[in-house]
Amino acid sequence: MNWSEISIHTTNEAVEPISNILHETGASGVVIEDPIDLKKDRESLFGEVYELNPADYPEEGVYIKAYLPVNSSLDETVDGIKQAINNLRVYHIDLGKNKVTLNEINEEEWATAWKKYYKPVKISEKITIIPTWEEYENASSDEVIIELDPGMAFGTGTHPTTMLSIQAIEQYINQNAVVIDVGCGSGVLSIAAGRLGAKEVYAFDLDDIAVKSTQINTRLNNIEDKVIAKQNNLLDHVDMQADMIVSNILAEIIVRFAADAWENLKPNGIFITSGIIQAKKQMVTDELQQAGFKIIDINEMEDWVSIVAKKTEKKSGA
Repeated sequence: MNWSEISIHTTNEAVEPISNILHETGASGVVIEDPIDLKKDRESLFGEVYELNPADYPEEGVYIKAYLPVNSSLDETVDGIKQAINNLRVYHIDLGKNKVTLNEINEEEWATAWKKYYKPVKISEKITIIPTWEEYENASSDEVIIELDPGMAFGTGTHPTTMLSIQAIEQYINQNAVVIDVGCGSGVLSIAAGRLGAKEVYAFDLDDIAVKSTQINTRLNNIEDKVIAKQNNLLDHVDMQADMIVSNILAEIIVRFAADAWENLKPNGIFITSGIIQAKKQMVTDELQQAGFKIIDINEMEDWVSIVAKKTEKKSGA
């Protein structure tokens, strides 16, 4: 089978929503080529351990790449992707050059293209993500391994927003906690919560493909008994009391359900939000505080922000 490599030249801000569009289209994983990666210290505590070729990276912006099978519906699929990306302007997302190119490659080239990008990645103090085909030995007795298949959007597992989310989960989760993952995607945050000691994880996503991906990946990591993945729009019609809610999603979406997150958390419960570009940090902070949350931690990586909020006993002014 031949494959078509679709490449979108865009901005860092648009990485997560465009990756989600590609994933929902059925693309076999996502590759993110960000020139910032070339400047990272590969010997630092967290980060990928492999060599990068500067020729693969743009001088400005980022490339987001995915692979689509070459068939009779390819043109229609690509048109749908372009339209969905253009629709992101409704959320005031900077799309940059927004240039889409296609390059046909054969099966052998496709396999090679995948494996050069996906190596073990240390995400936090404890968690390392590895692709399913990699041989890997634990570096320490308390290291937690998460296995992901690149077909399940492994590429977004190493994005700063995901790294920030997992680091916050690791810091704030309690053993036997009940966790809700809003917009679960490939399920990596749900898996992290489960592997770090959560008793139950409820993974919600509006996209049925994401729900299935989460179910596959939880089975791959032997925690399918802990994670309940369901199709749902944010926290609509959800009525429960969780210890922690996590969401790596657009800032504009986070503010929509901040009040619902408050209602579905126990007193002193933790709300971890990510997917927030620097320019929209204040917007999310203000909305969380308006909903009654106390901001207890803000962490930043590159252009991205993660905000950790706590449900106080009473709403401000109550």
